[in-house]
Amino acid sequence: MSHALSRRAWLKTSALAGLTGAAAQTKAEEAGDVREITIGVMGMSRGMALAQSFAALPGVRVAYVADVDSERAAAAAARLQSSAGQAAEQLTDFRRILDDAAVDVLVCAAPNHWHAPATILACAAGKHVYVEKPCSHTPQEGEWMVAAARKSGRAVQMGAQRRSSPAFHAAISLLREGALGRVYLARCWYSSLRGSIGTGTPADPPPTLDYDLWQGPAPRVPFLSNRIHYNWHWFWHWGNGELGNNGVHALDICRWGLEVDYPIRATSSGGRYRFADDQETPDTHAVSFEFEGNRAISWQGLSCNRHEIDRFVTFYGDEGAMEVDEAGGVKVYDSRDKLVQELPGGLDLADHLRNFLTAIRTGRPLELNAEILEGHKSTLLCHLGNIAHRTGRTLNCNPQDGRILNDDDALRHWGRAYEPGWEPVV
Repeated sequence: MSHALSRRAWLKTSALAGLTGAAAQTKAEEAGDVREITIGVMGMSRGMALAQSFAALPGVRVAYVADVDSERAAAAAARLQSSAGQAAEQLTDFRRILDDAAVDVLVCAAPNHWHAPATILACAAGKHVYVEKPCSHTPQEGEWMVAAARKSGRAVQMGAQRRSSPAFHAAISLLREGALGRVYLARCWYSSLRGSIGTGTPADPPPTLDYDLWQGPAPRVPFLSNRIHYNWHWFWHWGNGELGNNGVHALDICRWGLEVDYPIRATSSGGRYRFADDQETPDTHAVSFEFEGNRAISWQGLSCNRHEIDRFVTFYGDEGAMEVDEAGGVKVYDSRDKLVQELPGGLDLADHLRNFLTAIRTGRPLELNAEILEGHKSTLLCHLGNIAHRTGRTLNCNPQDGRILNDDDALRHWGRAYEPGWEPVV
């Protein structure tokens, strides 16, 4: 295939990708700039892996680990001391991190309803932010996060780590080099084997849990036995379902590969088909997005059936197709569906963290690989897919900003209500 990259070209492309934070050392490290960056981590489930990964990098000090469950905060502090030799102070209220002028970065790995409010507060306090996916709980919050980053001049990176992988950069380079001709469709998938969460019962929160602070910006609802610490994902009040939980990763790669920003149309089908329990979000879900220039993206999610038809992402062009697995491994097929090229994969969270640290050390926040505007565009696809599901209608959107057109009922889901005193302010 004339446009396919050779392995030598792939290695060259990978090396160039590394300069953007995807391989080996960052430019700042190579230049000897490893001045200390102090961070505080909020949310010690996913946050534990992030704290350990940050602590393993040169010139990074984890000063705080915060969780509304005091047992989890204590366990995180002990584990960080044991694994990285860093003595982090354990907190319940992450706002103490923002009060410390010595802290450079807030890492937000709390539940989705916290992502935007915490990021906006951190930017206002002069902190850089590494925020987990999806970057926001609503489309409006994503817009606010971009505005907060621009107003403060802080680096705000979404945890879409494939954006910093040399293997994924190589895959995208294949598309840019014309390996498939004109690329017009990207399809992606996710499957899991989640069980039922049953029916919750009213109960007192565990004595180690500050439930009021866990709710934070979300309007108050009574504690039920089957929501915390994970099942909040499946309730609209706090989560964004499987589409926001896992779909965002693949949709981000699809959007990157197709070179599209905002859709002109979004559709959804599916529902809760597997279990009759308390969950609100779909366990069987298919969404599609159309873009200007005759391009489209689709995602299929199965939360309760492990069988996979395809894996992660496939791109389709007028000269062939390309499969990309979760680690960035590539298989290229010609127009007759003959396998003509394979490239190895590789995914390391440290690459994404290095890219973030480099942007801080060089004072170039817009050179992030998953800068908040890109994070918002990819997360917005999840929001639009969920809104199409909740309204049961096709959504027509403005291709300039993704806003829903001529549908006031759908626009009710663009934002959310907040607990008094917790309204985000940019």
